[in-house]
Amino acid sequence: MAPSRTTLPHDSVWTRQRIAGSIVLSLCMLLIGTPHADGKTKQKLVPRPEPELKIIDLKVSPVPYAPDRGPLEFTMIVQLPKEADEALMLEVSSLLTSTSMTSLRFLSNRQPLNSHTPAVITGGTDAKGELQPKHVRIQLSWDGLDHNKQVAPRGSYDYQVRAKLLSNGEKGQKTQMLSWPKRGTFVIK
Repeated sequence: MAPSRTTLPHDSVWTRQRIAGSIVLSLCMLLIGTPHADGKTKQKLVPRPEPELKIIDLKVSPVPYAPDRGPLEFTMIVQLPKEADEALMLEVSSLLTSTSMTSLRFLSNRQPLNSHTPAVITGGTDAKGELQPKHVRIQLSWDGLDHNKQVAPRGSYDYQVRAKLLSNGEKGQKTQMLSWPKRGTFVIK
């Protein structure tokens, strides 16, 4: 006679599967661990310090702008680091884009630090004899033409201005320091 098999009701099989699934899930949780199971606390992000290279003043004129009345001028004062190698290049650039991103233009001015005339550079030492940062006045002009050399259409435009200090390396120029960007908008009438 063959041994008899006991049949379990359907509920018992489902209960056993549930228990087995719970055990497997618990073992996985133990093996993987929880995010704070190792006792480490989440580190707070420390804000980045402001770079020594800064655009401390920016003026855009004329606003609103009409391309048939001359160029749009970006005049800025850039604060250099207190101790900057005179062999470095200072590049100030601006990216102009229409809100639809169909019209854009990149402007740039790159010069060696030692090429700025003393009338343009201010700085030196204060009354206590401490070295003060130098300030350089830079001007970028936009002729009102887009990247296709067509007159930019009327509308609202965004700009982003940034300063960089570059050094000459074996493979070309390399960025040494980058300022935080200055952003804004203007309108072409």
